[in-house]
Formats: sequence, C-alpha cells, structure tokens
Amino acid sequence: MPETSPIVELVNVSKQYVAPGGEPGAAVLQDVTLRVAAGESLAVAGPSGSGKSTLLNIIGTLDRPTSGQVLLGSRNLGGLGDEDLASIRRREIGFVFQLHHLLPQCTAMENVLVPALADGQAVSAETEERGLWLLARVGLEDRLTYRPGQLSGGERQRVAVARALINRPKLLLADEPTGSLDRASSENLGRLLVELNREEGVTVIVVTHAAAIASLMARTMELRDGRLVREA
Repeated sequence: MPETSPIVELVNVSKQYVAPGGEPGAAVLQDVTLRVAAGESLAVAGPSGSGKSTLLNIIGTLDRPTSGQVLLGSRNLGGLGDEDLASIRRREIGFVFQLHHLLPQCTAMENVLVPALADGQAVSAETEERGLWLLARVGLEDRLTYRPGQLSGGERQRVAVARALINRPKLLLADEPTGSLDRASSENLGRLLVELNREEGVTVIVVTHAAAIASLMARTMELRDGRLVREA
C-alpha cells in the first residue's frame, strides 16, 4: 500500500531561546524530525521540561523554530506571516490545554461557539447545531447553560474539547489535557479523544507525561532532552 501523505511534517527542527542579556540559551528542541499521517493519533511522551509543549506550540503555529522546516499538508509554514498563521490556527487547528481557558461569564454552549466568532461573522444555524451535537457527544447535553464555575474539572475539559472541534479542524493538539484531572476523569477524556479521532477523522497529537493516556493513542514517541529518542 502507498504511504499516506503526512498532515504534519517536521524536518530537523530546533528551538533555542535567548537568555537574559541576549546570550544564546539552552536548546529546547534539537534536530526533531517527525511525520504524522492524516487521521493518525499520536502521543509525545516525556518528563516535564523535555520540550513537549514547545514542540506542540511549533506544530500549532504558536511558536516558530529557530531552524528547520514545519509543513502542514504541502505548505511550508516558515514562509508565512503572522496573519496567515492566525488564519490557519482558526480554520485548521484545534487546541486543548491543561487549563481549559473557558470564559467564566459564558455558558458551556457559548464557550463552544467562541472560535466560530473569530472572523467577525454571525454564528450560522449549522454551526449552532454542530455545537449542540458536540456537547451531546461529550456527554454534556444537560449542561448547555451551565457556566464553568458550575462544572467539574472533567466537564470543563470536555467543553474545551468540543470548543476545539467546532470549526471542523484537520488537526487537534492537546497539551497535557488531563494534567489537572483525577484518574477517572483523565481516562474518560483520553478515551473521548480516541473516539473523536475515529469519528471525526481529525488527526490527534497529545503531549503527556501520563503513560495511561499515551497508551490510548495509536503511536507513541518519547521526547527526552529536546530529542525524539525512540518510539514506544
């Protein structure tokens, strides 16, 4: 069978931040090369400080590498300006972070619809219907009018997952999404990501230090001291 074209490809990506005083700092990522196929689920495991979040931010266009290439589909992101990258994030990438970042004054349904407002257009009836479906899919059909303060930690993260999927992204990036949850909620959220990967056809990349969550993904790689050192 022919190899599936990657949706994400990193070629010799390195990242080095500048230390105070303008001196070169430590290298966070070193010569990382990675191919992720469309529709795949991948976990990048590793301890705190290994560069996992930096890697995810570079894939998600929230940060730029010091050197190397980042390709999304056939596009080399290195040649794009900030406005173009922001458009790609809105339309093609969904994010779930360790902290849910929900708007406290908005209901669960309103939070899910926030990304659909990014272009300044009114939310369509189709988008509202998708928001209702997503909240039902994550088991929150009876929490539509609840605000974040009325939800449990696991429920807030499920709202964040629904929000990340509202614009039908090609790529879902999750940065330690279960880090603030108890074990049962963590496992439930991990299984939900796998199910949505299959149902929506969205590529899922999760960075985590939790082996139980990494084991749910189809493929796991380990990042240690800024390098992808092995595949589990």
